[in-house]
Amino acid sequence: MTTNDRRKFLTGLTWTAAAAMLPWEVQGAAVQRAPAADGGIVINALGGLNDPNRDAGGGLVPEFSARVLSEAHASGLTAVNITLGYVSGSEDPFEASVRDIAATDARVRANEGDLLKVLTARDIRRAKAEKKIGLIYGFQNGAMMGKDATRVDIFANLGVRVFQLTYNPANQLGDGSMAPENRGLTPFGREVVARLNERHVMVDLSHSGERTCLEAARVSKAPISINHTGCRAVTDLPRNKTDAELRLVAERGGFIGIYFMPFLNASGHARADDVVAHIDHAVNVCGEDHVGIGTDGSVTQIDDLHAYQAVLAKEIAERKAAGISAAGERPDTYPFVVDLRGPQQFHKLAQLLAQKGYSSGRIEKILGLNFLRYAESVWGS
Repeated sequence: MTTNDRRKFLTGLTWTAAAAMLPWEVQGAAVQRAPAADGGIVINALGGLNDPNRDAGGGLVPEFSARVLSEAHASGLTAVNITLGYVSGSEDPFEASVRDIAATDARVRANEGDLLKVLTARDIRRAKAEKKIGLIYGFQNGAMMGKDATRVDIFANLGVRVFQLTYNPANQLGDGSMAPENRGLTPFGREVVARLNERHVMVDLSHSGERTCLEAARVSKAPISINHTGCRAVTDLPRNKTDAELRLVAERGGFIGIYFMPFLNASGHARADDVVAHIDHAVNVCGEDHVGIGTDGSVTQIDDLHAYQAVLAKEIAERKAAGISAAGERPDTYPFVVDLRGPQQFHKLAQLLAQKGYSSGRIEKILGLNFLRYAESVWGS
């Protein structure tokens, strides 16, 4: 069967059926020729469109290379929440964040045939219909707020749709997952949450401490999200969420995305089965309508893992020196699941979930429809 024939054949299949037809392991150039599966909406609640084979110079603004775009289309990806703006460092958080948004807007315009900036849930459906990749602009640290909650208005007007209150350390909004005091939201953090609610921006607690997450879920007038995490009951590490956090977020209509990160296994060497185990636990705690994926990674295949690991070791050392790393990050771990990466990752996950007995309807919810429902509840349809 030729590549074109396979593409036509897959177009009419559901995600579960399509996944069953695809190879489990694909390497090198063959990955770039993988056909897209058009059976459903796939939304990565936190990921990237970067090329891990190239040094991006430490910046977060994606380059959208031809290879990245080709492999993103091949993966079946409909939309992805990309991280922009300040996370850590010596730059002014506000200025760095505004600059990142402007630079990304310019690159989206230069690739308008492939990309669409997402402002509403309707834009995700539009991206699917137009065979584009929807880009959801998000922050992973609220430091750019300074002491002025009205800055939420500036960033909402610039198209930011996801706002994570803290990274791993504490900031002026609350404590992150690695802050030992676990003090919860600050009064200013509560003010920012209220402003985010008014402007219909998602409140994300992925990197927060437990008290910060629970308090944000209680004070927020809109459902909140934990866009990329694991389950602490399965693997007891700070970056994973307790059942109390997962349950409260779900009970209030929110969303939980499971990541493809080393924190899914105590050894630091997470496998695809670990992803399935954490998804399954989250579904049991939260119900099947509130769980999805937020891989915290790219869909572009890595050509040379040994070369990549050398670069990664340097990055981990820099993160540790900057005080922003999390327990479980080590030079011998990868920030992805080795057997669930590249353009085949969503196909393979669908296959694994089907093998576990998940229905096609439940799989479609997890791969994207649950996030879409949540987005409609916050952003509007």
